[in-house]
Amino acid sequence: MSKNAYESFFVNFANKTKLNIILSLKEKPRSVNEIAKLIDAEQSAVSHNLKKLNECKIVDVHKKGKERIYSLNKDTVLPMMNIVRMHIEKNCDKKCEKCGFNKSTKR
Repeated sequence: MSKNAYESFFVNFANKTKLNIILSLKEKPRSVNEIAKLIDAEQSAVSHNLKKLNECKIVDVHKKGKERIYSLNKDTVLPMMNIVRMHIEKNCDKKCEKCGFNKSTKR
């Protein structure tokens, strides 16, 4: 696998809006409007970023009536997010100011 493939994948997590969308979907699937309200972003910006995330298979989408409901890819992204959470819990402490992790705060 090429370096570009990794870069293309991880750039989605480095983009603030895309990361906020991903984090908003950790708990449950949501519509575009729900995500936009939750992350305090314009609906059009959320839609644009969801399209990119869907193209990379980071999110899945299905229709519910007239709405499109987005969820994280259960096969790859959700397990990866759990690994990241475990890494943070194991390796970050109050001395780790860069990550802003506080063990009393669940993420």
